[in-house]
Amino acid sequence: MNSSKSPGLAGFGILKNTTCHTEKKISVFFSIIFMTVGILSNSLAIAILLKAYQRFRQKSKASFLLLASGLVVTDLFGHLINGAIAVFVYASDKDWIRFNQSNILCSVFGICMVFFGLCPLFLGSVMAVERCIGVTKPIFHSTKMTSKHVKMMLTMVCLFAVLIALLPVLRFRAYQIQASRTWCFYKTEHVEDWEDRFYLLLFSCLGLLALAVSFLCNAVTGITLLRVKFKSQQRQGRSHHFEMIIQLLAIMCVSCICWSPFLVTMAKIGINESRSKETCETILFALRMATWNQILDPWVYILLRKAVLKNLYKIARGCCGVHIINLHMWELSSIKNSLKVAAISESPVSSKQINLQPLSNAGH
Repeated sequence: MNSSKSPGLAGFGILKNTTCHTEKKISVFFSIIFMTVGILSNSLAIAILLKAYQRFRQKSKASFLLLASGLVVTDLFGHLINGAIAVFVYASDKDWIRFNQSNILCSVFGICMVFFGLCPLFLGSVMAVERCIGVTKPIFHSTKMTSKHVKMMLTMVCLFAVLIALLPVLRFRAYQIQASRTWCFYKTEHVEDWEDRFYLLLFSCLGLLALAVSFLCNAVTGITLLRVKFKSQQRQGRSHHFEMIIQLLAIMCVSCICWSPFLVTMAKIGINESRSKETCETILFALRMATWNQILDPWVYILLRKAVLKNLYKIARGCCGVHIINLHMWELSSIKNSLKVAAISESPVSSKQINLQPLSNAGH
């Protein structure tokens, strides 16, 4: 069947020759587990964010809390919508011809897969850029990065992800039921048309670009924090630097490990014309890896805080017997402390005050 000419029946072409089979009980089990764990994790993260926003209303934290809230809410709705559709498909014994005559459900499923796949990646890169600006240019961040600007960025990111997800529908290219008959996405079976290749490569390139931006900005942020730590003569803030570096490393590792297999696989399918049975199994494995990123996001961004790092430090110190840092330095607020140190180191006002101190002493 020609998917570009018959969008209403395009999704059923793959059902005639299914080359990928999944165990129903195991697949239903995985879908329910992923959906439940994701909803619980993101709900807990939302509760923690709301509590933190009520306790701390500093301007330095407003942008971070807004972006983190957008990321967690996006992950939550992604688990709710995609998980509910996946469970319904498994419960209906994957009989798409019976409940998807007009291909509406497959189109909605494909749009949600693309949107909830790209939007968290975009938000992660925006958060990395925001942290990089906040650490390297704290004065500019405190004066220019207002809550209004952050909300505008959130809206633009979501609209851009929606546009990418709706692009095939606007071009009358239907989303395809995949070989496993469990989910819908761009056409991945016998990709020959240039437009089908374009959608796969566009999705992969945008996702990899978001990961690259996150990696670069987090690396710059980590290096800046280390430089501020070594230049500062005070011990205040060392615990925060350690905490921030751990969080940045965790964010980069989780995002790259979870999303790289799926993005690279989609890029390979977009480049190569044919696809084998191993590729279908690889897609399913990569898709589950990408799902784990949405589960781990709240734990990395929100729950990996000083309480957890303090316990890890105690365990490491008990095993290695090496004294690294003092635990009594974990008392001050994390984000406020590091921004304060960075702002003092780059503020021109502080340098003027330091230069004026000898003059005032001489006058006395």
